[in-house]
Amino acid sequence: MARAGLTPERLARAGAELADEVGFEQVTVSALARQFDVKVASLYAHVRNSHDLKTKIALLALEELADRGSAALAGRAGQDALAALANVYRDYAREHPGRYAAARFPLDPEAAAAGAGPRHSRMTRAILRGYDLTEPDQTHAVRLLGSVFHGYVSLELAGGFSHSAPDSQESWDRILDALDALLRTWPPAPAGHGGAARADAHDLP
Repeated sequence: MARAGLTPERLARAGAELADEVGFEQVTVSALARQFDVKVASLYAHVRNSHDLKTKIALLALEELADRGSAALAGRAGQDALAALANVYRDYAREHPGRYAAARFPLDPEAAAAGAGPRHSRMTRAILRGYDLTEPDQTHAVRLLGSVFHGYVSLELAGGFSHSAPDSQESWDRILDALDALLRTWPPAPAGHGGAARADAHDLP
């Protein structure tokens, strides 16, 4: 019988909090059962297994990030919007490292399409429209921004910039300036490389 008060949503939120404390990879159904001081079987009425639990945490993190991104982008355009969205990801990663890791968890196509992932893609494409990019260059740019944002943040979280000058904040600001300059002067495609882009829910920033 399911324990009173336990729901998939409550378990996902508790799992997200646990991920921030101990790391996303350490979150399992067993670990969560210990948090609630219940038997593991009590949770199986709400989550199928640890993969299902991690999927729910990932969807929660993506939703939180999308909500923050939407709020940050309101009324902004161009470089201001680019920096605002970039800082949403960086700030979220610093505040919630476990949730941030969860947001990168591979989802099956059905879960990815039903979650907030497409919102992230739409937010980035809205920014890129201010740079007058058309397809397929817009998709290339979405992937570039995702690589830079998440690559930098992941290295920073791992302490990769902690023991050298200049300060990582200075590098971050200069990188965002460089991205803005690149997007404003995007190079033309070489001959024969103008194939149509495809819509992809996984092309997240």
